[in-house]
Amino acid sequence: MSAQVFVPRPTDATGPYWDATRDHKLVLQYCPRCEEFVHHPREACPGCLGREFRWVESTGRGTVHAFSVHHRPFEAMSADDLPYIVAFIDLEEGVRFLSNIIGVDPAAVAVGHRVNLTWRAVGEGYHLPVFEPADR
Repeated sequence: MSAQVFVPRPTDATGPYWDATRDHKLVLQYCPRCEEFVHHPREACPGCLGREFRWVESTGRGTVHAFSVHHRPFEAMSADDLPYIVAFIDLEEGVRFLSNIIGVDPAAVAVGHRVNLTWRAVGEGYHLPVFEPADR
């Protein structure tokens, strides 16, 4: 099976997020009223319904909260990508981020492991934020 190229389709709410990935920057919405980071990008803050977000660059550091190992390819990948790790990462900013962990044997991943942001190129100059073990 050949992999399809993933191309994000930014909206008004997600445009700044996807644009930042072109420069390998992970940005998060920050609500100054709630003094909280918000992820995933959205039109209004889930805490106060405010729309006055600021975009703040993440440190890209986090901890594995939970993960699963997959042995069947998803649409935008090939059999060469197997197995792959899908994980919830607790970022230092206090948000939980769904992504992949790459560059490690799945048997070596554990809840609580520290990970750092890296990037995987996708279509039209965009990049997907993925994570790798912090001890690299």
